[in-house]
Amino acid sequence: MKNDKMKNQYRINEQIRVREVRIVGEDGSTVVPTREALDMARDQGVDLVEISPNANPPVCRLIDYSKFLYQQKKRQKEMKAKQVKVEVKEIRFGPQTDEHDYQFKLKHAREFLEEGNKVRAYVFFRGRSILFKEQGEVLLLRFANDLEECGKVEGMPSLEGKKMFLYLAPKKAGVAKKSQQARDREASEAEAKEMAKQQAAVEKPSNGGLFANAKISADALKKLTENEDE
Repeated sequence: MKNDKMKNQYRINEQIRVREVRIVGEDGSTVVPTREALDMARDQGVDLVEISPNANPPVCRLIDYSKFLYQQKKRQKEMKAKQVKVEVKEIRFGPQTDEHDYQFKLKHAREFLEEGNKVRAYVFFRGRSILFKEQGEVLLLRFANDLEECGKVEGMPSLEGKKMFLYLAPKKAGVAKKSQQARDREASEAEAKEMAKQQAAVEKPSNGGLFANAKISADALKKLTENEDE
């Protein structure tokens, strides 16, 4: 179903009914009548694919349509892999949160922001604790101030029912975490390269290695023999 949707995004061959098109390729681009472009595609055994219909004239490529769709799908997959997924992480406080708990949650919030995620911090007022809403606001403002190096405030603390919210966004784009499998693979590759390097050093000693020492010793013995003969 997904492939059918992608196919319908592009017009090919006789579906292209404009008078002329711009053909782009490795050698540049040229504007030709559409009929001539179709003849060129047939001669090369490929398709005429319209890749930019809104251009004037529309831009086309001479390429096998199946190959073109594969390239587009691969490009989209690569772009998606490079994107960092942004999540909203929640940090909950009470109106009278103690210092140890505050520092613990501050640490986690900093990690979330550095990974590129947003943080939604809120103070939950249970029962009559709503009387301490000023304390909750002071706590959230302190929280924002302590995170100013890695997070920016998207809005001042606001009370919604029994919760007072504060939203923080990362100042820098996060770095996507590598999976354990990827880390293990990289470690194995690095270990293999190091072993190969060591093996090469053993099989091909430098001029100062054992072979060089043996040659020096042989030359010294030969010279000593010549002196005795004299």
